[in-house]
Amino acid sequence: MFTREVNDAIYLRMLSARDADALFSLTDNSRSYLRKWLSWLDDTMSADDSLQYIKHTFYAYNNRQGIHAGIFYYGELVGVVAYHRLDYTNRIGAIGYWLGEEFQGKGIMTEAVSSIVTYGFEGLRLNRIEIRVAPENTASRAIPERLRFTEEGRLRQAEKLYDTYVDHIIYSMLAEEWKVK
Repeated sequence: MFTREVNDAIYLRMLSARDADALFSLTDNSRSYLRKWLSWLDDTMSADDSLQYIKHTFYAYNNRQGIHAGIFYYGELVGVVAYHRLDYTNRIGAIGYWLGEEFQGKGIMTEAVSSIVTYGFEGLRLNRIEIRVAPENTASRAIPERLRFTEEGRLRQAEKLYDTYVDHIIYSMLAEEWKVK
């Protein structure tokens, strides 16, 4: 099971069934804030829905398709960071993340993403890591920019977000670049 200490305040660990209530509560308390950028919120209406997500993360992990981890800040679940796609043939990983509204602005996500990027290059032996973000999602775009990812371009209408399509800005980091940072 994936676990990773980020610093004295933050650690990452795969979620388990015992986290379903906390995950649903975190999601529900930040629903209006998160809904602007996350299309799955309308499918998460109960702790059982969160439990189904957690079960899916174990399927992805066991089949080497992804690694989803809860972000814990002083022991409290505050968000999720994930390799939602892993391509071991080409050594590419794609990262996604979200943080509860009340935990924004504390540097938690920057630290969590930095740690999982390091794990991707050192532990998973990836060569390339991607982050895709809607252009208007300035809070999420700030993460790869702070970590000095390269902005590669725009994918037009890359995601259906409720009743509209949004573009994605694609950022990347290569193993050889991360080592010199």
